[in-house]
Amino acid sequence: MPDIEKKLVCPVDERLPWRQLLMFGAQHVLVMAASPIASVFLMATALGFSSELTLQLLSATFLVCGLGTLLQSLGLRGCGARLPFIMLPGGAPIMLFILIAQQNGVATASGAVILTGVFYFLVLPVFRRLLRFFPSVVVGTMLLLVAVNLVKLSGQLIVGAPGSVHFAAPQQLLLAFATIAITVLCARLMRGTLGQLSILLGLLGGSLLAVAIGAFDSTGLSVYPLLSLPTFMPFGVPHFDVFASIPLMLFCLVSMVEATGQTVAISEAVDKPLDVHKDVVRTIRGDAVTSILGGFMGTSLIITSGENIGVIRATHVRSRYVTAVSGVLLLVFALLAPLARLIEGVPEAVVGGTSLIVFAIVGTMGIDMLRKVDLRNHGNMYVVSIAMAVGLLPILVPGVYSQFPSGVAGLLGNGVAMGALTAAVMNFLFHCLGQQHSAVDGKTKLINS
Repeated sequence: MPDIEKKLVCPVDERLPWRQLLMFGAQHVLVMAASPIASVFLMATALGFSSELTLQLLSATFLVCGLGTLLQSLGLRGCGARLPFIMLPGGAPIMLFILIAQQNGVATASGAVILTGVFYFLVLPVFRRLLRFFPSVVVGTMLLLVAVNLVKLSGQLIVGAPGSVHFAAPQQLLLAFATIAITVLCARLMRGTLGQLSILLGLLGGSLLAVAIGAFDSTGLSVYPLLSLPTFMPFGVPHFDVFASIPLMLFCLVSMVEATGQTVAISEAVDKPLDVHKDVVRTIRGDAVTSILGGFMGTSLIITSGENIGVIRATHVRSRYVTAVSGVLLLVFALLAPLARLIEGVPEAVVGGTSLIVFAIVGTMGIDMLRKVDLRNHGNMYVVSIAMAVGLLPILVPGVYSQFPSGVAGLLGNGVAMGALTAAVMNFLFHCLGQQHSAVDGKTKLINS
C-alpha cells in the first residue's frame, strides 16, 4: 500500500532524504550564485557605492532571493507557483534601476521597484485574459531565444570584456572547457546521486583546478566579519515618482510574458499538469511580492529565473523541496559573509563553463516543444521564423537600437521579450484572428467562423 501511495505522488511534490535535498539544493545555488553577485557589483560600480554598502546590498540580494525562492517553491494561498523556481535579479531590471538612480537618485529607484511590484497586481487581471495567446509554438520559440541569450552571456563570462587585458586568455578557456569535461565525465560514468550531482561536481572540479593553477581569487577571503546583516531601506525612505518608474513598469509587462513561458516550461520539466490561468498567476504574484520586498531592501526587481530549468532537466531531480532548500541556503549566504566571499572567488570562467551546459539544455527544451508543433503549417512557420528574426537581432547585434530613446531602446533591445511578444502577435494573426474558440475535452479547438 505505501508503494502505491508513493507512485501517486507527483514528482514535483516528492520529499527526498535531507542529505539529497541539501546536495541538490546546493547545486542550484552554486550554479546560479554568479547572478546576484554580478548584479550587486555592477550596481555598486555604476553608482559608486562604498565597500560596506556593497556588502550590505549583496547580503540583501541573497536574502530576498532566498525568501522569493521559498515563496515560489512552497507557495502561500494564491501566491507562489509551488514549482522548483529560483528567484534572481533580472539583468534588464538592474540596468533600468541604475538608469533611474543616475537620473533621479537611488531613493527614487527603490521607489520605482516598489511601484512596479504594485503595478504587477494592477495589470494581472488584464494579462490573465491574454494567456490563451501563448501556446507551445510561442513558448518553445521563447525558450530557444532564452537559451541563445544566456549562452552568449556565459561566453562573455568565460572570455571577459572585449579589449580588456585578459580577453579570451587561454587559461580562461582551459578552465571553462575543463569544467565542461568534468561535468560530462561525471554525468557519463557516475550513477545514482553522484550522477545527478554532475553539474555541481563539474563546478567543484573546475574550482579545484583554478586553485591548482593559481586562478582562484583568494584576496577577499576572510573569516571576519562573520555576519553580514542587510539594512532595511539602505538608501533612506523610498521616493515614489510614477513618471520615473515607467521604464520598470514597461519591463514588468515583459517579465509577465517571460514568467508565463518559464511556468509552462518548468511544469513540463517536472511532469506536472498545468492550469495556465491558476499557476501562471501564482508565479507572477510571487514575483510581485518578492520585488516589493526587494525595493525596501535596496535591490532591483527579483523575478523567477528560467535558468534552473536546465539543472532540473540535466539531473532529473524535480522536487520543489530541493529549491526550497536552495532558498534556505541563500538565506544562510545572506547572513554568513565568508560564504558569500568564497563563492565570489570562483573564477568567472568556471561559472561560465557550467552555465553553458545548463543554458544550452534550456534550448533543447524549446526544441522539444517546437517538435510537437507542425512547422510545415504555413502559419506556424511564420510565427517561429519572424519571432526568431526579431528576437535574435538585438542578441546577435548589440546596440542595434542604440539611436532610439533610452526607454524604447531598452525594451526593443530585450531580444527574449521582443521575440516572445512577436510570436504571440504572429500566432494571433495566423491562428486566432477571424476564428472563435470552443473548449472540447478541456482543450481549445479552433473553428472557422
